[in-house]
Amino acid sequence: MTVDWVGFGYASIIAFGGMLGYHRKGSIVSLVAGLFFGLLAGYGAYCVSRDARDVKISLFTTFLLATIMGIRFKRSKKLMPAGIVAGLSLLMILRLVLMLV
Repeated sequence: MTVDWVGFGYASIIAFGGMLGYHRKGSIVSLVAGLFFGLLAGYGAYCVSRDARDVKISLFTTFLLATIMGIRFKRSKKLMPAGIVAGLSLLMILRLVLMLV
């Protein structure tokens, strides 16, 4: 069994970003969304750790985050946080698809 360190790192970044958004701006929505998607990505990384071909949860989470944050980045043109999260999510999608090949 190999641990999906990249997946767990991604989940940590998402959860930490939600906590940081709450700390800096007082945004409860950032906190809840960050923790929710961080936990979902963490569970996806756990599934990938158990079986390298079980990427459904991780792929769903990263695709949803890439879409949401990509739209926010397109509207606001702000790199932080929407552009960074969208870019990281796209890289994770690429990584997960390559794991299936």
